[in-house]
Amino acid sequence: MLTIRQITDDLEGVVRGLEKKHFAGARQAVERVIQYNNARKEAQAELDQRLSLLKQKAKEIGGLMKQGLRDEAEAVKAEVAAMKEGNAAIEERMASAQHDMEQLLLTIPNVPYDIVPEGVGADDNLVVKRGGEEIPLPEKALPHWELAKKYDLIDFDLGVKITGAGFPVYKGWGARLQRGLINFFLDEARQAGYTEIMPPTVVNAASGYGTGQLPDKEGQMYHAETDDLYLIPTAEVPVTNIYRDVILAEQELPVKVCAYTQCFRREAGSYGKDVRGLNRLHEFSKIEIVRIDTPAHSYESHQEMLSHVENLLQKLELPYRILRLCGGDMSFTAALCYDFEVYSEAQGRWLEVSSVSNFDTYQANRLHCRYRDTDKKIHLCHTLNGSALALPRIVAALLENHQTPEGIRVPKALQPYVGTDIIC
Repeated sequence: MLTIRQITDDLEGVVRGLEKKHFAGARQAVERVIQYNNARKEAQAELDQRLSLLKQKAKEIGGLMKQGLRDEAEAVKAEVAAMKEGNAAIEERMASAQHDMEQLLLTIPNVPYDIVPEGVGADDNLVVKRGGEEIPLPEKALPHWELAKKYDLIDFDLGVKITGAGFPVYKGWGARLQRGLINFFLDEARQAGYTEIMPPTVVNAASGYGTGQLPDKEGQMYHAETDDLYLIPTAEVPVTNIYRDVILAEQELPVKVCAYTQCFRREAGSYGKDVRGLNRLHEFSKIEIVRIDTPAHSYESHQEMLSHVENLLQKLELPYRILRLCGGDMSFTAALCYDFEVYSEAQGRWLEVSSVSNFDTYQANRLHCRYRDTDKKIHLCHTLNGSALALPRIVAALLENHQTPEGIRVPKALQPYVGTDIIC
């Protein structure tokens, strides 16, 4: 969440940033935060003054007792008891203002960086780079859901039978392709210096609040109500929460970790052609890369993460583009986000396969994730994460872009992991 200093030091800048994200009532919200903070500070100042006076009264009582003035001492003791009751009321007022301020801050999104373009949705995102060669496809190229059926790779109907729509069953070469991609992505991440983590795929509410999925995306998460636990929408949640309430040494940064997990999203309200086949699932596999860094180095970290994802797409021989998201299309928590999309000639559209985000101090403030510099001063970290990569649309893109009359061509870098150069 935003820090109080961030708001008070640059109120107008924060309001402008929130308006760029199209956050309704931006000015009113941050002004209420300031009001709560002022109320908390006023109560704190009053309490400090009374506590100082109590110390004086304690000395006074001791002096009166030494002089044998017991009655006078008892009178001061009664005065002290009354003051302590008043202090309790002030402490309650201060705690209430702090609580109200924190609850309000949880509902306010992160402020985007200045380089984030203005805009309300995907059509306003800025294409910053294109890469990969356009792949000539055979006449009457098929979409991935027909290719999956033709080569018996994925059974969508069986998934409906077992669970429901959005839970496909991978079979034979489809399962091997899925497993091969997982191992390929993990190996590439390890070679890039990321430490592999195998985290839980179920988290508590504190973890959801720590990375900002709660309360913003509560309706999109699967919730086990009896235990008050949530199925993760991304490995970002458990992996980043490893560093909740942790103070790192500056020399430990940047922390670089990766994880493969299943991910679960309700995707409430999704319908139409954009959800057909693998385009939008309720359960899917994903490799996530996460960094914890200093503010001075986080921009460089972000660029390194973007290069890592781009390298993966190049090795998969897919045409891609990189977009800098506009304010209206960014996530609740991101300060800067780039999306990678691969082109589906068979579907005639771009498919998002990765988002790589810098959250600045927003998540770290919620997580109390900090570092101690060489002067022993403690600061908030910056957190970053990215998909490297999410599998469903990568599988869709591989099937569609590498289809040939003989079968599905497997990119050279992936062949050792899948065990064949063509799926037929």
